[in-house]
Amino acid sequence: MDYEQESLNFERPAILRKWPSLANQRRANGTSPYMLVDGTLDECIREFMAKPAANRYLYEIHTAPQPPLVADVLSGEFVAELARLREFL
Repeated sequence: MDYEQESLNFERPAILRKWPSLANQRRANGTSPYMLVDGTLDECIREFMAKPAANRYLYEIHTAPQPPLVADVLSGEFVAELARLREFL
């Protein structure tokens, strides 16, 4: 495959969101995640990775999809994998 097709654009706009929580548990009473960072995919990944690993399940990144690797909502271990991939792409 062509490298251009394989590369990801980490400069695409993205938003890091956090789910409201109580006692470190995601609230399930009809709330939605709120915005923490409005920037690039790279900036949002960096902010996500700066969060304690035990709390990362409360965060997600919203961005334009980049098939086949990047969906419109990214969370958890997938963001950690993208952070590792970023160094090689």
